[in-house]
Amino acid sequence: MKRSKTLLLLLVCYLPYGMQAQEKWDLRRCVEYALANNLTVQQTSLQANVAEVNEKQARWSQYPNADFSTNTGLQWGRSIDPTTNLYTSNELLYQSYGVSAGITVFNWHRIRNNIISADLTTDAAKMDIEKTKNDVALNVATYYLQVLLSRQQIQITSVQMQQTKEQWEVAKKRVAAGAAPELDALTLEGQYATDSSNYITARATADQNLLLLKQVLNIDAGKLFDIATPPVETIPVEPILQLQPETVYQIALQNQPAQKANALRIQSLEASMKSSRAALFPTISVGGSLGTNFSSTRDKVTGYTVKGVTPSGDLVSISGTEYPVLTPDLQINTGKKTFGERWDGWGLQMNNNFRQSLGLSIAVPINSGGNARFNYQRSKLDLKNAELNKAIINQTLQNDIYKAYYNASAALEKFNATKRTFEITQKSYDVAKKRYEVGLLNTFDLLISQNNMNKAQSDMTTAQFDYVFKLKVLEFYKGQGIKL
Repeated sequence: MKRSKTLLLLLVCYLPYGMQAQEKWDLRRCVEYALANNLTVQQTSLQANVAEVNEKQARWSQYPNADFSTNTGLQWGRSIDPTTNLYTSNELLYQSYGVSAGITVFNWHRIRNNIISADLTTDAAKMDIEKTKNDVALNVATYYLQVLLSRQQIQITSVQMQQTKEQWEVAKKRVAAGAAPELDALTLEGQYATDSSNYITARATADQNLLLLKQVLNIDAGKLFDIATPPVETIPVEPILQLQPETVYQIALQNQPAQKANALRIQSLEASMKSSRAALFPTISVGGSLGTNFSSTRDKVTGYTVKGVTPSGDLVSISGTEYPVLTPDLQINTGKKTFGERWDGWGLQMNNNFRQSLGLSIAVPINSGGNARFNYQRSKLDLKNAELNKAIINQTLQNDIYKAYYNASAALEKFNATKRTFEITQKSYDVAKKRYEVGLLNTFDLLISQNNMNKAQSDMTTAQFDYVFKLKVLEFYKGQGIKL
């Protein structure tokens, strides 16, 4: 039992220390972690790797094609002897070697335009990675600021709860002294319960927002995690006069990855269209080959037997005397060759059968189902579609920037208005509090003044965060990134 109590005491003492020693992440670290672990970023990077492989393949197409072939085997039945090119019915062991190579001499720059198109497609894919990273960074910043806002609400409700508690303590003393009715103390006690509930709600909201941020970062929900909380008034923001929408739009056209990717894809499709057009014209190629072969029959001559001679019917004159021509009647004796014997003469045949070829070819497209012509037409339509897509995206970007500017302007005006409201309600509360302390104001009127001040403070904080975030969006479009 003592041991359990000791462990519990050590645990209670250690937990606050562990919480205090926990490292807090700033926005930069959150963004870097998200970029390293975000699945969408990884998928976009994989697509860029595929584009790089396609580019390498396009570059290799400009080099000569070369192939080596060899085959070895047995053939039987009536077939052609690969060495003598005569029909035979003998079983043959054969072997051949061949090397062929070819290169395209001219095809109206089709290969070169394919390389240019693949290279630009790779660059566009890399811009897609940057766009995805920007989207992730903006998403992380959004949730980060939500956590900061919810923690500001915790501070506001905490101060409100503390003020109500102090007023409640004073009211209880006045009731005990008979200087105030008991209803005042009960009213403040009820307000304290409401403020406590608001405080608990604010903490729960902050915890939920922190959990959402952890989900965006792909951090385990059970892992200890906290963020740094810079005061909102110290967050650097560029003056709104420096963020005029047309100026920001012109800058965004040059530095936003999405716009760069669109421009690169249009250039890639232009090169692809030229490549498709080249397929309509003849292609000139040069090719050559080297080859040799060997063959060997299964049977071999082991000897012969002379059975006699047979007159052929022909005569030959020798010194004026004619003699009949006799043909020997031979019986050829054969046997099967061993595996080693079947390879006799391999080197001599390979040398004697060595052959070479070199040629020039011209391929003229006449009709292949209209593939070349229709591919060219499709490439022109793809280019036109990409140009329209670029115009639509640029138009959307322009509308988003103008919308962000108007929202930021409205948020600035709202922040100034809520700030002024808070200053007035704070002064009103200070006066009401002094009047309450000397008995010139009842509890209900004091609580109304206090609630008005707290609501004004909450509205001011919300408006300030909203204004800062909307300016950050404009800075993002301007290419300054997201920084707090």
